[in-house]
Amino acid sequence: MATRHWLMALAAGIGMGGALGASPRALAADDGGTLTISDAQFLWTCGFSPYNSSSNFLAVGPVYETLMFVNTLQSAKTTPWLATDYSWSADKKVLTFTMRHGVKFTDGTDLTPSDVVFTFNMLKKYPALDLNTIWSQLTSVAQSGDDKVVFTFKIPAVPYFYYVADQVGIVPEHIWSKVKDPTTFVDATPIGTGPYTISRCTPQDVSYTRNPNYWQPGLPKIAHIEYPAFTTNPPANQVLATGQAQWGGQFIPNIKTEYMSKDKDNHYWYPPVVNVAMFINQTNPILKDVAVRKALVYALDKKRIAMIGEYGYEPPANQAGIVTPTFESWLDKKQLAEAGYTYDPKKAIAILEQAGYKRGDDGMFSTADGKPLAFTIINQSAYTDWVAALQVAAQQLKAVGIKLTISNLAGTDYNAKLFNGQYDLAYAYEAGGPTPYYEFRQWLYSPGSAPIGQAATTNWERYSNKDTDALIDNYAESTDPATQQAIVTKLQKVLLDDVPLIPITEQVDWDQYSTKQFVGWPTPQDPYAQPLAGYTFPDWGVIVLHLHEK
Repeated sequence: MATRHWLMALAAGIGMGGALGASPRALAADDGGTLTISDAQFLWTCGFSPYNSSSNFLAVGPVYETLMFVNTLQSAKTTPWLATDYSWSADKKVLTFTMRHGVKFTDGTDLTPSDVVFTFNMLKKYPALDLNTIWSQLTSVAQSGDDKVVFTFKIPAVPYFYYVADQVGIVPEHIWSKVKDPTTFVDATPIGTGPYTISRCTPQDVSYTRNPNYWQPGLPKIAHIEYPAFTTNPPANQVLATGQAQWGGQFIPNIKTEYMSKDKDNHYWYPPVVNVAMFINQTNPILKDVAVRKALVYALDKKRIAMIGEYGYEPPANQAGIVTPTFESWLDKKQLAEAGYTYDPKKAIAILEQAGYKRGDDGMFSTADGKPLAFTIINQSAYTDWVAALQVAAQQLKAVGIKLTISNLAGTDYNAKLFNGQYDLAYAYEAGGPTPYYEFRQWLYSPGSAPIGQAATTNWERYSNKDTDALIDNYAESTDPATQQAIVTKLQKVLLDDVPLIPITEQVDWDQYSTKQFVGWPTPQDPYAQPLAGYTFPDWGVIVLHLHEK
């Protein structure tokens, strides 16, 4: 997925106005059905702020919409959405969107360019809402004429198109301007432009109801969406396997037996998109030592972790951080080979001994002043595959003299500790984007982080290196694919040399779906959106617009 695709003309949409295809007719009375999503998460808080990492996936796409839709799986193919067109200035510092006419919020108010300007300026006023630190490079967002919004950047900033166009839900100024503190606003009854409204929410279930006045005529076809909460995978898998849910987004052990064999209309598709990694808190006094971090890499048998924890559905990751085959053209294989990271417990032990750590009679290492090499790793208790994977990792680390204690937490507690940096190690993944640059930026860009105790939007391990920040900024300044490739190669070297985190497996979009009642799903032959149920945004909002009853 070469970055030059950002400069391509807008992809032509199928049907109305260049957006998602739809027949220009009113919804018939018999259109509908209820789609149920089975996706192990956590109990719902019934907040739908598009600027809160714990709730934005519930809202952006089905309720709040973005200016454009950018498809990660199709070389950043861009489809007009709330905006019908965009253009860059010659120096790639000014990005102008032309807004779509005739779009209304669900309270009947017209969407205007003023709402877009307000939305982005609110992120500037309240940096905690700016989840992708867009304002680290933006200088202004302003309306031009009746239908244009102009974004001005400090530097050439083509990669920021993805964040601006695809990752920010546009909210109504007439409502959010009255919110006293948007950083704590729950947004329990969201008013968006999207195809659905929130009709009911409890800790156990979120109900979505079709917006009858949606701006794309004839859409959505599905009348209702139910998103029940599951705190662990097994009950979610049971609901899916028995046909009570039609769309799943979780790990299913032995999927051919437990899901595929249950019905000929059951299917799955698992494209790899980002890395599941062991995030290493850079403020931990022992983990600050790169020798310890490198020893961790050699001590972990990623292939075994992937096979036992993920049943082989997720491939083992590489320390360079490049997801393959999705982004294989970006991987510097020579550099990775020269780094020499293989499963090698003896080398892990040798590194620790050479760095001055002492191994006791019990085989466990400690510092020169007697502090044990013992760390706690936080983990999502709901993800049974992660629980199993870390049990394997703990055994492997014990074999080289490092104690790993697994703290399996409920989702809300896990997120709080992860974002606030209150952990030694954390098992997690970032959102990624259309090229590896986005995952590296999320991992390593210090403006996205925060002091311990304060919520970081990204860079949860608190890595800080001015040279690395400069590389990330330089990437955004360049529109030359060769230059961008060279920068990503240098960012791979940061992971190889500094080991701020350890990619363990390649996170796939867990996608299980039934064609018994609904059709129109994304497939390897038609990858029109990332298929992860109810989580990847705005993609899942795009998917439900493609679906209809069989």
